[in-house]
Amino acid sequence: MEIPKKKKKSEKKPSKAPQTRAQRMLRGPLFWIVLAIIGVTLFGQISSAGNKYTQVKTSEILDAISKSQVDSVLLIDKSQKIQAILKSGSSIKGATKVEASYITGQEPTLIDALTSNPPPKSWSVKVASQSLLVSIFFSFAPILLIGFLFFFMMSQAQGGSRAFSFGRSRAKLQSDDVPKTTFADVAGAQEAVAELMEIKDFLANPPKYVALGAKIPKGILLYGPPGTGKTLLARAVAGEANVPFYSISGSDFVEMFVGVGASRVRDLFNQAKENAPSIVFVDEIDAVGRQRGAGMGGGHDEREQTLNQLLVEMDGFETNGSVILIAAT
Repeated sequence: MEIPKKKKKSEKKPSKAPQTRAQRMLRGPLFWIVLAIIGVTLFGQISSAGNKYTQVKTSEILDAISKSQVDSVLLIDKSQKIQAILKSGSSIKGATKVEASYITGQEPTLIDALTSNPPPKSWSVKVASQSLLVSIFFSFAPILLIGFLFFFMMSQAQGGSRAFSFGRSRAKLQSDDVPKTTFADVAGAQEAVAELMEIKDFLANPPKYVALGAKIPKGILLYGPPGTGKTLLARAVAGEANVPFYSISGSDFVEMFVGVGASRVRDLFNQAKENAPSIVFVDEIDAVGRQRGAGMGGGHDEREQTLNQLLVEMDGFETNGSVILIAAT
């Protein structure tokens, strides 16, 4: 199996500049919600701009009705206004579309005047109702508000822009810009170094081992007291192997959401398979790798589900011969 060559520094793409707070806000849902509200408001203002009425006195409209100068009349019950459109050639204060406010108790007088001398087109009473745009807005406003609150809570829980990605793996890919650690930097632990050298050699020359019929172990467990160099050995493997190296802590798998741990394990190994041959390093695996059935939730404990998925990825029906798991505890 051919090992992909390392890219030269001159071929590397420049790293993207971090997004500013303004850029993150422009890409977030809050910006689009505010923009939609502004758009609906402007549309309502524009649509009503061509229907402006000139303010006059109620007595002037009653006088025009009695003289049969009115073409149509609309009584608005909610705002206590009367709107009239005058006939061609007639006007009040130079306007053909006039509006006046009436007081409570004046409705019978207006209705009697319209009944005795009805406009040729029509007259009607408009009861309190909402416009179509307002009705649509208030229908979807609760849904938008709930969606925004859910997004906000997820962004706070997951660190801003990674909302809705809580099932994704948090493993970090070792960067070529970081100074590499080699086995020469490891003092002592010669037996562990020798075994890890075999892993490195297998990843560098897999055809040699395949021809011999040798099988690489599914994974390696580094255990010992704190400060004995377990993480240093893993970093040395990353520096020597020249293959993609994914590192993650055992505590990063399990959170408050059910099923997140197993989902992150699947996503981690999917990334490793796509870039095989590769190495996956799980530090402090005892956070999830304890005895099964010992959790407070019994056999369905979240940590147990994560551990089961980890075992399936290591030794399930699908073979991951080019993905090596190194765990430290």
